[in-house]
Amino acid sequence: MKEFKDQVYNEERALFSLKEASVDGCTFEGGESPLKESGNLVVKHSTFKWKYPMWYANNVDCEDIVLEETARSGIWYTKNIKMVNSLINAPKTFRYAENVNLYRVNIPNAAETFWNSKGIRLEQVNAKGDYFGFHSQDIEIEGLYLEGNYAFDSASNIVIRNSTLISKDSFWNTSNVLVVNCKIIGEYLGWNSKNITFVNCTIESHQALCYMQNVKLVNCQLINSDLCFEYCTDLDAEITNVIDSVKNPYSGRIHALDIKELILDEKFINKSKTKIILDNKHE
Repeated sequence: MKEFKDQVYNEERALFSLKEASVDGCTFEGGESPLKESGNLVVKHSTFKWKYPMWYANNVDCEDIVLEETARSGIWYTKNIKMVNSLINAPKTFRYAENVNLYRVNIPNAAETFWNSKGIRLEQVNAKGDYFGFHSQDIEIEGLYLEGNYAFDSASNIVIRNSTLISKDSFWNTSNVLVVNCKIIGEYLGWNSKNITFVNCTIESHQALCYMQNVKLVNCQLINSDLCFEYCTDLDAEITNVIDSVKNPYSGRIHALDIKELILDEKFINKSKTKIILDNKHE
């Protein structure tokens, strides 16, 4: 395996089409696309300071690397990349990528990251930025802390565990989603989604979980959440606390400690299609 160690590069396509090599302790100062069309690389302790560092790359293992803010749109059309103990400070990273594994990675400038990608595995990742995970699929996440609105819009086949999402309009237009042991804070959660399940989650959301099909909540809390479940079909909700308000669910079942305000307007719904069980009901 060829070795490139402790070098500084400034030219465009500095190591273009590099194959079967180790890049260790290198700095890519200027010049676009330094590792474009590369393959079977080990990249360690290196810094990328300019645009498009790893387009069309395949089979890349990265450890302790930095993508500075100016390394924008850094990893597109890349397959089979693993990144450990690294910092991505550039927006729009990972588009049209396949089989991406991140472990202990910080992405403080994560706007428009993970678009149109598939086979994403994230563990102990911190990210901040809007439109995270747009139109991506086959996603497995453990221990994500995300601050950013519109997360996972139009994504599918998602499993998220032990995570915190502070995100307005998250999970819009999604399908086949499982969320376990998570905290979610943000308005308008989950609209227009189908086949989505929350287990042991704490949710805080204005107009949460509306216009959805086949939505399930198991042992969840809905705190500071109002006007929930509007026009939801095939709803199955087990809520352990008092819900502020529920508005016009189409069909299904709601089991909660209580509901402070229950709006069932027969001009818009057939209220007999939703079974409501309240543990604190006094009638």
